[in-house]
Amino acid sequence: MTEPRPPQPNQRPGGPAPENRPLNHGHDPQDDLPPISPRKAILALIVVVIIGVALAAWGIIPRRRAEGELRTRTAELALANVTVARPKLGEPSQEIVLPGNMFAYVDSPIYARTDGYLEKWFFDIGAYVRKGQLLATIASPEVDQQLAQAKQDLATAQANAVFAKQQASRYTDLLASNAVARQDTENFVTQAAATTTQVKSAQANVDRLEQLVGFEKIYAPFDGIVTARDVDIGTLINAGAGSSGGREMFHMDDEHIMRVYVNVPQVDSPSCTPGTPADLTLEEFPGRRFHGKVVRTARAIDPTSRTLLVEVDVPNRDASLVPGAYTEVHFQLKVVRPTLILPVSTLLFRQEGLRVVTVVHESDGDHAKLVSITIGQDDGRVVQITEGLHADDEVVQNPPDSIVDGEKVRVVAPGNGGVPGAPPPEETQGNQGPEGGA
Repeated sequence: MTEPRPPQPNQRPGGPAPENRPLNHGHDPQDDLPPISPRKAILALIVVVIIGVALAAWGIIPRRRAEGELRTRTAELALANVTVARPKLGEPSQEIVLPGNMFAYVDSPIYARTDGYLEKWFFDIGAYVRKGQLLATIASPEVDQQLAQAKQDLATAQANAVFAKQQASRYTDLLASNAVARQDTENFVTQAAATTTQVKSAQANVDRLEQLVGFEKIYAPFDGIVTARDVDIGTLINAGAGSSGGREMFHMDDEHIMRVYVNVPQVDSPSCTPGTPADLTLEEFPGRRFHGKVVRTARAIDPTSRTLLVEVDVPNRDASLVPGAYTEVHFQLKVVRPTLILPVSTLLFRQEGLRVVTVVHESDGDHAKLVSITIGQDDGRVVQITEGLHADDEVVQNPPDSIVDGEKVRVVAPGNGGVPGAPPPEETQGNQGPEGGA
């Protein structure tokens, strides 16, 4: 076997055999480069890695930032947008309006006190009569005859009494001389006393029948208006009143002062005391008020309606007011304790009771707080808050039903559509032309 020849000076390792390639008598530049040191190779690798990391960070960091902003934006949009307002302080006095029923100062039905038939009537409905004026007459022939008989019985009793008294006096004088028996004398004295009693009894019967005859004339019991006449000439009259008695003949009202009865809610009853001003308004008198005042109260709460019955007296000098009319009574009540006023739209009706939502400002943002309250007057538009709220509390307007205590919320300006930072509508409208365009 032949031994391999050593490489020639111009032959590169791994290159073709000198006999298989042309001879190059020129100079190769790569033959003059020094070999790369391991340190430079490591530095180059580090530079490449740094450039790669920088390129990766340049693409990842903005994406992460965008994802963070998206999460933040999503969390902000998930917050409940609320508008807040502070409650208004209640006035030291308040007006409440309640329905009232109007009655005459004196209201009286008139019945007959004797039997008979109506002979004549003198006043019809709507007539004004004075006290003592004759309203009607009743014919009672039976009563007249009974009176005549009673008078005759009285005369008989009086005659018997006179005779018995004379006999008793005579026998008493004769007894002194022992001319008559003592027993006979005592009999005549007793008979005289009995006849005297019979006279008194007969006189009482005459007086009774005379009063019944006097009831044949119906007189006005007071100054007032005849509001009803339920009988006519020839109507059979029975004495008495009610279901077992006779029918009502006349009805009279004294209307110089009107009584108005009002049921005042329990919450306002402490302020509704005698002397409290009260004005009446009626639809048939637009723009006019009738002035009165509270004169008395029932001083007891009705357990059924939880109201206090109050009487208001109103002068009726021009007879404009009539009994039975419906009226609205305006009370000027003094507020017993300070109150706060809120619209009814701020109320939340929960199982635990009545609540309002206030906003509490904390370091991590605004949070909702459900506050238990006690209300006073409620007119359907606003309510009085008597307990549970302070004047500087920020109350959420129209709170969502799903809101819970401690929930994070975002306070927005009213009318900006719930968009944080959006200008109020008036600012937007101020930049529009007359036609509403830009």
